[in-house]
Amino acid sequence: MALTIGVDIGGTKVAAGVVDEDGRIVAHLLRPTPAENPERVAHTIGDVILELARDREIEAVGLGAAGFVDETRSIVRFAPNLAWREEPLQKKVSDLVGLPVVVENDANAMAWGEARFGAGRGESHLVCVTVGTGIGGGIVFDGSLYRGRWGMGAEFGHMQAVPQGRLCGCGNLGCWEQYASGSALVNEARKIAEAEPDRAVTLLKIAGGTPEQIEGHEVTEAARQGDPAALAAFSSMARWIGQGLTDLVAVLDPGCFVLGGGVSRAADLWIDETREFFATHLSGRGHRPLADIRLAELGASAGLVGAADLARRR
Repeated sequence: MALTIGVDIGGTKVAAGVVDEDGRIVAHLLRPTPAENPERVAHTIGDVILELARDREIEAVGLGAAGFVDETRSIVRFAPNLAWREEPLQKKVSDLVGLPVVVENDANAMAWGEARFGAGRGESHLVCVTVGTGIGGGIVFDGSLYRGRWGMGAEFGHMQAVPQGRLCGCGNLGCWEQYASGSALVNEARKIAEAEPDRAVTLLKIAGGTPEQIEGHEVTEAARQGDPAALAAFSSMARWIGQGLTDLVAVLDPGCFVLGGGVSRAADLWIDETREFFATHLSGRGHRPLADIRLAELGASAGLVGAADLARRR
C-alpha cells in the first residue's frame, strides 16, 4: 500500500504523520516550530520527514502551511504567524528529504481531509470553515479542491461583515472573524462582563475577578455552569457564524458545511443556534434545499491527513 507523509505546520508546532491510502495515520511525530527562523523551520520539517521515512517506502510529502500558498503549490507568499515571506518551501524541503513535495494552505488541506475521509465523505460540493482564533476555510467543488486563480481562495475570515467595523489583524475593518471566531467570543464576554458584572458573576469568579483575565476556556466553563454573560457571548458568536454561512451559500451553494477548529470542541453550546439562524435567514428559504451543517470528524489530524492525500494525488 502506497504511503505518503503529511505535515501540518503551525505557529507553535509541526505535526507530521505517515498516512496510508485510506487516510489512516500509521506513525506520528510532533515538534515545536522555530517560527522566527525560516531556515530552522525548513530543517525541522525535513528532520521529521526523514525520521518518519526511515525503513518505509514513502511516495511523496504534503505540507499544510498556515499562510498564503501560491498557485504552483510551492511558495508560501505570506504567513501571519511564521517568518515566511515569499518562502520557497517546496524546494527547500524537497532538497532536504529527496522526495516530491506539495505545499498547500493548512485550511485547504483540512477541507480535503474532511472531504475524503471525514464529515464530508460522499459530498461533491462542500465548504469547510475552521473557527479558532480566527476563521479559515476550504472549498471542494465537483470533487476537486478549489484554490482560486492565485492559490489564495477561501479566506472566509476576511470577508467584510461590518463596514467600518472592528479592526482586524489583516489591517482591514469589519472582517467576519472579528465577530464569529474564538477571539470574538472572548472579546464579547469581556465586554459584557465589564458593562454588566452582575450577569458575569460565575465567569468573573472563574477568570480571577477582572474582565481582562477572561480567556476562551473560561468562557466555555462558565457557559456550562449557566453564566448569563458567557451564554450571551456564545449566542452572539453562533449568530455571526450563521450569518456568514448564509452569505457563503449565496455565492457557492454547497451541499454541506463542515465546521472545525478549536471552537468546535464546544459546539454543544452554539451549533444548534447557528443552524437555526442559518435556516431562518437564507435567501429564498423554503424554496431551496438546505445545506447540511456538520462538525468535522478528523480533529487536529485533518490537515495532516489532507496534505498527505493531496501529495498522493499530485
